Amino acid sequence: MSISSALSNAMTGLGAAGRTSEIISSNIANAMTPGYGVRNLSLSSSQMGGVSVDGVMRNVNPALLADVRLSGASFRNATARTEFLTRYEDMLGTPDQPSSLSARIAKFEETLITAASRPDAPERLSGAVEAARDLAGIISDASVGVQQARSEADRNISVQVDRLNTSLENVRELNGRITRTITLGGDPSSLYDLRQALVDEISDMVPVRQVPRDNGKIALYSTGGAILLDGGVAEIEFMAVNQVTAYMNLGAGTLSGLTVNGIEVRTDSERGALGGGSLGAEFEIRDELGTDAQTQLDALARDLIERFQDPAVDPTLLPGDAGLFTDEGMWLDPANETGLSGRLEINAAVDVRQGGEPWRIRDGLNAVAPGEVGDARLIQSLTTALQTTRAPGSGDFGAGAFSAINLASALTSQLGSDRFQSEQKLSFASSQFDELTQQMLSEGVDTDRELQRLLIVEQSYAANVRMIEAADEMMQTILRI
Repeated sequence: MSISSALSNAMTGLGAAGRTSEIISSNIANAMTPGYGVRNLSLSSSQMGGVSVDGVMRNVNPALLADVRLSGASFRNATARTEFLTRYEDMLGTPDQPSSLSARIAKFEETLITAASRPDAPERLSGAVEAARDLAGIISDASVGVQQARSEADRNISVQVDRLNTSLENVRELNGRITRTITLGGDPSSLYDLRQALVDEISDMVPVRQVPRDNGKIALYSTGGAILLDGGVAEIEFMAVNQVTAYMNLGAGTLSGLTVNGIEVRTDSERGALGGGSLGAEFEIRDELGTDAQTQLDALARDLIERFQDPAVDPTLLPGDAGLFTDEGMWLDPANETGLSGRLEINAAVDVRQGGEPWRIRDGLNAVAPGEVGDARLIQSLTTALQTTRAPGSGDFGAGAFSAINLASALTSQLGSDRFQSEQKLSFASSQFDELTQQMLSEGVDTDRELQRLLIVEQSYAANVRMIEAADEMMQTILRI
């Protein structure tokens, strides 16, 4: 080997060591950076001697990355669903809570029995009216809460659709930049990192499958079959509303669905084209979980009103007169049940706050003057109406007859079961996501290994420097001859 060849080889060795140390420092600096792919320098023996730097390799396990994305989407979907069901259950309470729906019905029944034992005691009559007001209040408040949750879901959909469109456009732009960088012989690794982080964000909202294309580009397809990015970007459109009400639903056209490139796509939980992630969960809350909750509350409110508006319960009532519980002061029209729970009120005739008198719960809602103070027959009739088992006129409570408290218990029991099942799904999704994330991290930057590589680079660098020094000494010796 000539001295010049030795110098040339040593110089290429120094260059490779320098590039390797640069890669190692980048790996260590980004050890905690999400989406960062571990870099390794690709080296080969040069035909002219020495070492040749072939390029930078970015190491990512595509199969594991795809699993992490899908599990992340499932986790966020389950989280949103569970949060809604937990929130709804908190509105109604559980039977062991003194302010729960079941407890308020029990309290109302108790105050009626107490009032019947002393119908001459004004405080007992007032107590029964207050208990009735509290019962109507928890049902109407729950209805308001459900519609607030649906409104929030509608706004969240709008925000996520905007983010989705922006992120897809950014991925398309990065596809182009990566292709140009590769064509010019540059290192696109940092662009790959940015693109991976964007696709991760997209997959949280809509689970996607990534398909490689030529020159470093990728295509994205939702697991529901929608083409989100393949050369061009899909345009996803959604129209939010200011406030969702009980009367508004997707089927009636009063709430917006999704369009992809102008074509309507399904948004239901079973076969939604963009379902499975946080976006699909918001649609499920708005169009399925929320509407189901409203339907059950309306059915409960209807049952409560129907129990007390029967003239057989209160002889002072005429057909069409409102009973103790009303539809905003009116008699119940079964054809106008939608949103009934949000309009549930006690009759103004017994409500002091509305100018009424509590003694009418003893003497009749249409009574014009107090009757015999010791007559408890109407109060006993109200108690019987509350306790009577009857088949509900609507709702999904299964077959059978229910008293008022049993009907409320059936509603809260089903809700508790749904919430428990949702929590189980969330627990599974969380465990799966955490496990896959840990596997992904284990294949990420290993700082101990990088430091070991750095020691080898230091030794290589020192050896090449020594080679240059030796060659220089030999050249100096020749020049001194």
